[in-house]
Amino acid sequence: MSKASWRTYTDFLKRSPLALRVADRLGRGRGRMRWLDSLSSAPAAALKPDLSNWENLTLATAWVGHATVLLRIGGMTILTDPVFSSRIGLGMGLFTLGPMRKIAPALTIEELPRIDLILISHAHFDHLDRPSLARLPRNAQVVTASQTRDLVDDLGFAQVSELGWGESITIGSVTLRAQEVRHWGARTFFDKHRGYNGYFLSAGNHRVLYAGDTADCDHFRGGGRVDLGIFSISAYNPFIQAHANPEQVWEMANQLPADAILPVHHSTFNLSHEPMEEPLQRLLAAAGADSERIVVREIGGMWSM
Repeated sequence: MSKASWRTYTDFLKRSPLALRVADRLGRGRGRMRWLDSLSSAPAAALKPDLSNWENLTLATAWVGHATVLLRIGGMTILTDPVFSSRIGLGMGLFTLGPMRKIAPALTIEELPRIDLILISHAHFDHLDRPSLARLPRNAQVVTASQTRDLVDDLGFAQVSELGWGESITIGSVTLRAQEVRHWGARTFFDKHRGYNGYFLSAGNHRVLYAGDTADCDHFRGGGRVDLGIFSISAYNPFIQAHANPEQVWEMANQLPADAILPVHHSTFNLSHEPMEEPLQRLLAAAGADSERIVVREIGGMWSM
């Protein structure tokens, strides 16, 4: 099938109510039978986070891979957009139809510390991975975007809360506020009602922004200084309308400003056309003499203050 024919066929499927409903169903699996996914494994991450003193840290982060970040703030441990699967996408019985992981997570689920809160930015498969969520401890609370809790509710977590833009919730010592971003929330093209968030997290004198996925925008301007800004920096070619390029990320981080910047959403899955190493190279070039603010550059890297 030619590229033009394939594009016509996929465009037809995106407009077919039956195809979209089937895709929605296939996107709700827990991964219990996908043993074929395990036949290929990604190389290990170059770095391994040292969590021996984790619970004594006031503000700290460890990059597990893609948009999955361990965050320590206000005496709580938060896990963002947990994806530990070797593939992401639709469940097709014995395998997953979707991209394969290029680098293994820096930590396995078994190696994670106690998780107090799981933070989900939106419903895309590389951010809301049900097979990964189904393996996480059920005593963690979950905060997710508006109109997405139906993808999490059946997994047995202690509490699942939705936040729309501008809404806040306090869990333990941490206050979260959902931040408007420029992205989209549909998981299978059928569910365009779903929300998509960034999050400001505050505890004591510390503030963190987890921006999720966003195209270039002014939504962070005036948001106030943060100790750490966590930004996605890849998937901009050709998806610039949904994902900022590295130069735009640098500008958005300076709009706050962010004292330290953790670039994520790169080097893990091949989701677009730019070379895997390009996003970080371009971000460092944009930062220039200020590049020391980019505090984690490899999967498994850590930062604390």
